[in-house]
Amino acid sequence: MSERVKPGRADGLVTLAAADALWVGLTADSAVPTASGAFTCSPARAWVGYVLLGDHAVATVRTSGGQWNVPEDEVRRAATELNAVGMDRHDLVRVGPFRGAPRQGCNEETPLRWRRRIAEELQESGGPGPAARREDGRTSHLAGIDWRRILVEQTRDGTHRTWWLPRAVVRLLDAAEHAETQWVQAARTRQACAAVTEPPSHPRQARDADDRQTTSPEGPAASLRPYDKELEGQLYSVLSRKPGTSRRVAGWACAVCRTAPATVLDHCHEHGYVRAPVCQSCNTQERPDHLYSNDVRVANHYTRLFHTDTDHWLRHWHRCPGCRARTTLPLPHLAAWTAHIACRSLRPTHRAPRGRKPCGVLRVSWTGSQNTPRSCLLTVTVDFCPSGEHRVLAQVPYREAVERFRVWLAETAPAVAAAAGPDRLDGLPAQFRPVIADTNGEDLELF
Repeated sequence: MSERVKPGRADGLVTLAAADALWVGLTADSAVPTASGAFTCSPARAWVGYVLLGDHAVATVRTSGGQWNVPEDEVRRAATELNAVGMDRHDLVRVGPFRGAPRQGCNEETPLRWRRRIAEELQESGGPGPAARREDGRTSHLAGIDWRRILVEQTRDGTHRTWWLPRAVVRLLDAAEHAETQWVQAARTRQACAAVTEPPSHPRQARDADDRQTTSPEGPAASLRPYDKELEGQLYSVLSRKPGTSRRVAGWACAVCRTAPATVLDHCHEHGYVRAPVCQSCNTQERPDHLYSNDVRVANHYTRLFHTDTDHWLRHWHRCPGCRARTTLPLPHLAAWTAHIACRSLRPTHRAPRGRKPCGVLRVSWTGSQNTPRSCLLTVTVDFCPSGEHRVLAQVPYREAVERFRVWLAETAPAVAAAAGPDRLDGLPAQFRPVIADTNGEDLELF
């Protein structure tokens, strides 16, 4: 593949067209599909000094002939890192549509804004199908990724459409937005320093200096700092109203995955306390699936929350002082845990080509709320049973569900259980202040 780009090479630089071909060739076997035109099609803008490839901001250099080029080694490095990304096509994150315009944490001057771009392009083209391409025939991409090939459309009630992308790609695009924002900030800092230290004596000299300037992804951009309980015990209703909170959140690494930049403050909707700053992907992952006013579908991602990464997620949920002191979870999570763990032995199975398969899809609903524990009742049911014979599996009172969870927590995550309990009630208010509704998505206000 490198032989194809040698004609465009000069001092390690390749033309944009050669870089397009190199990127596609190097990532042909990647789990994440890539697109041709990563350097020449929108939203790539080589003349601003960089092009995004995955979560990398690759520098662009203008040669003496006025042609834009890119360093070949940076393209190869970005391709190598993208090839190392694993992607589970069944682990999906909803990316739209949401009520109103999707919120973005990046600067408006940075062109990626991938959630907004996806929403706009799908609304204009009518859907994610193969025919919904750009009018000029070019593949629409984001940071060199052909997102249309992995976009999933789901329809609810025959009319309500939602769009989903694999979690690995969502994290990659969030990291790309962060890299782009950091690049712009670093470029502004360099320009400000150059203006102060070496002010040009003539406007023509300033233009000549800009033409000769080359940019580099390395700069004074600060690395993300790990979250260290700086917001512990603070109420979301108070903190979210303070000026500069969103800028402060963007400086942390996600407290869950610890790799992507944080974009939102995850908080407990029952007690009102901030848990930690998290990325959009992790914030979506922990949300109960298809949450309505009193109903949760127990989806496959609960296997990770309550099996694979149990200790990690329990620590995160118990960052809320209210949940930690009462050794419980918010009602939607407790309901999902009851259906997925406490009632696991009650779920029937059916014959399948390879052994036996669990019956249908689990769903749990409840009457009342955690504020009236005596009357709160959790009902675990099975939807889509192949034989139609199974329906209600169990009805569990709220207090019984809480006690079962406490016993399970002590056995599964003893360190987390040791940090919880009624003796940690000191300092908790008798009545919690109201929580600001989370309007980032539909039917998620209870979370």
